[in-house]
Amino acid sequence: MNTAALNYTTKQINRNFRIKVSGIDGEGRKINKLVGVSGAIALIGVELLNKFLNRAFDCMGDCCVCKLRRGIKFSFYAK
Repeated sequence: MNTAALNYTTKQINRNFRIKVSGIDGEGRKINKLVGVSGAIALIGVELLNKFLNRAFDCMGDCCVCKLRRGIKFSFYAK
């Protein structure tokens, strides 16, 4: 089993961002809530979360929005 690890610690992520998820999950339910690191991993997985976090840390604005084709939108709000 190949396990992937996060590029950043949960302490770094929580210190720098609020993560909001909106859209429709895999079971067809609407979601619009703040999630933690474990909630984001449960929705999209570690590899895709690493990609989104790299994009969010490189972003210079107040908010970095990452969208998936399946209808989920992740917003990383800088603290």
